[in-house]
Amino acid sequence: MSRRFVGAGRVVRRRLLVAVPILVLTSIGMFALGAASPIDPAKQYAGSAAFTANPDVLAQIRANWGVDDPLPVQYFRWIGNLLRGDLGWSTSRHEPVASVIAARAGWTLLLVSLALAIVLLASLLLGALAAYRRNGIFDRALRAAAYAIESMPVFWIGLASIAVFALALGWLPAGGLTDITASGTGFGDVAHHLVLPVLVLAVSQAPWFVLFVRDGVADSLRDDHVLAARARGLPGRTVLFGHALRTALLPFITLIGTHLPELVGGAILVETVFSLPGLGGVTVQAALGSDFPLLAAITLLTTAAVLTANLATDLAYAAADPRIRLDA
Repeated sequence: MSRRFVGAGRVVRRRLLVAVPILVLTSIGMFALGAASPIDPAKQYAGSAAFTANPDVLAQIRANWGVDDPLPVQYFRWIGNLLRGDLGWSTSRHEPVASVIAARAGWTLLLVSLALAIVLLASLLLGALAAYRRNGIFDRALRAAAYAIESMPVFWIGLASIAVFALALGWLPAGGLTDITASGTGFGDVAHHLVLPVLVLAVSQAPWFVLFVRDGVADSLRDDHVLAARARGLPGRTVLFGHALRTALLPFITLIGTHLPELVGGAILVETVFSLPGLGGVTVQAALGSDFPLLAAITLLTTAAVLTANLATDLAYAAADPRIRLDA
């Protein structure tokens, strides 16, 4: 057991050696894009008042922000502020970037977590059943539906679901986190408003997982130990979920980590379509308004989250299969 912990520590250190250069290169890329923008930060901050503002006032704003300093000086000053927890000022939201992220990151995390939980449970169940009845009616229908959903953009699925379930049937709200008349964020009201966004995000991401499980379980059903379980007369449910599915779970763990960026990107679009107060809406607003500090902070935060998820995937894979050597 102690060797496993030592090996896990070595994996963490190796991943950090990779993660730090990736984060540095990402920060350099974001800073270079911001520096190449033709938009004057001082005029952007002043808004419509920039057309009538005194040029000396705009020059003083640029001097206070140091936007006329050499690029290396600006970059290292920005990095120093990041390390101190100062993420800058959001020009599109007119508040500190840290406040914007702190107020909205939790909702995005909730949306992604709920959708991922539904995707995992549904894909394991549907994929295993389709593999057990391979080439049957259920298998063919499931694969056809998965291929069809794969071709649909997530924002189109969101708009279609609003048209059907909110406007035509009136079963669920069309957007927002609470009713207009609500005075707070009650659990029931929030849950009611999150049903449609969570299901849309889950459905848009499910095909990859369902097809992956289906193929993995279908291959496992032909393994010797599974055939032996069948020969012993074990019930089909025990053979499917107790033997074949367990064998197919190991590659499935890797898929979760590698698919996380796709899930986060889908969450941003879903939040925008349903007007949810997560990071998605402010990301789009920051992109349209060339809000570099907010865009850079969200990009770095997302990159760090993906790297952390990949590390957790490696550790979970090794924990699920003792044959994997962490200290190799």
